[in-house]
Amino acid sequence: MTVTSSGTRWLAMGFLCLGSFINLLDVTIVTVALPRIQSDLRATPTQLQWVAAIYVLALAAGLLPMGRFGDSWGRKHLFVWGMIGFTLASAACAGAVNIEMLIGARLAQGLSAAMMVPQVLAILNVTFPPEEKTRAFGIFASVSSLASVAGPVLGGGLIALDPWGLDWRVIFIVNVPLGIVAIVGAVLTVPAGRVGSQRVDWIGTALFALTTVCLVLPLVEGRAMGWSWPMIALLVSAVPLAGLTVGHIFRRDQRGLAVLIPTVLLRNASFLQGLTRVVFVFSGIPGFFLVLTVYLQSSLGLTPLQSGLATATFPVGVMVASMNAYRLNDWPLLRRIWVGAALLVTGMALTALALWQIGAGITPWHLTAPLLTCGLGMGTVIVALFQSVMTTAVAAESGAASGALQAFQQIGVAVGIAVVSSIYFGLSAKGGPLAAMIAACLYPTILFALLGLDSLRKMGRENT
Repeated sequence: MTVTSSGTRWLAMGFLCLGSFINLLDVTIVTVALPRIQSDLRATPTQLQWVAAIYVLALAAGLLPMGRFGDSWGRKHLFVWGMIGFTLASAACAGAVNIEMLIGARLAQGLSAAMMVPQVLAILNVTFPPEEKTRAFGIFASVSSLASVAGPVLGGGLIALDPWGLDWRVIFIVNVPLGIVAIVGAVLTVPAGRVGSQRVDWIGTALFALTTVCLVLPLVEGRAMGWSWPMIALLVSAVPLAGLTVGHIFRRDQRGLAVLIPTVLLRNASFLQGLTRVVFVFSGIPGFFLVLTVYLQSSLGLTPLQSGLATATFPVGVMVASMNAYRLNDWPLLRRIWVGAALLVTGMALTALALWQIGAGITPWHLTAPLLTCGLGMGTVIVALFQSVMTTAVAAESGAASGALQAFQQIGVAVGIAVVSSIYFGLSAKGGPLAAMIAACLYPTILFALLGLDSLRKMGRENT
């Protein structure tokens, strides 16, 4: 795929990233609206949980298959149709008259998001020349990481402003004009690209979706349901289902049939290690920011605006580092990952120290430097990670690689939310919110330290 004009290439990327941003944003933006939704639509606690969970499940289960479908049917087509579906589903969410309609519309939102999100990185991978890829991946990485933490802040701000008296419905209706802009812009600027084989491995698709649901559903809902035996059974069943899925893929490949993910990727140690690092990074940050927002508002009494200001330097740091990642083009990817991990460890340690020393007297300014350091580290890491994963895939497999990368990203988010939430809410009742918040800082700190040590070890091996 090529774009003749550099200006058109970057304009197309802007529309693609806009669509990706609003889709990923809807993973978390709904959390701040749940109390209003419960009151307005008279939802039960279980129904309220499904408003949030059904979107994550549909997105995570659909990312890899839809990425592969983009390779087969055309990435631009799937992006546009996914954006159309997402925009219509957002309008349905805003107009929901009962909780059942809202849950159904959220399911449609998640499936539509899964259709278009993996196409973005795949299109960028085959559109930009090597000398521009770092900058392109940097912008995409900043958009992805910003969307993963900005949901509660933007959602709280929109509900507080309450334009036109829409209350909670504003967080969905805002997607409509933005979605229309992304659709029209993509139609006009994104090249059609090559269409591959039309064959699809439907059994492999079903197996992967079932495996993902069995893994992600317990992680999202397990704590709320008290880790009942059905939740534990689902989580355990994900392991044999994953083995069954991989075995099915290899058997079909041996027979020369279409497969869900190219076996060359499954045999690629660098690709698989890259996916593991993605899980590490994205299980550390979103879960931490979720409980930090709860702590700042529920325990310290900060308003949504104040808590948003307290955490605002993190996305600023991510954007600064991501958009300037091309300046590190001469650095090996492992060195960039190590530097980013070191910054993340330093920032998390400084955050824990600030929370511990200042306590109830904390202001947004006390977290400025620590979270800015975290943001700079996150932006550095994810650009290098995304680039290291995508460069292992040839152009024809970009959709599958992108879908796998972003599926594991969402799995990492679910793992992190489950672990960090369990740490925070479990310890709050015993040692108090402050001690629980400090403990919640340890999980991402340990993960990032392990990531940095692993990168350092690999650099040492390459230099010997």
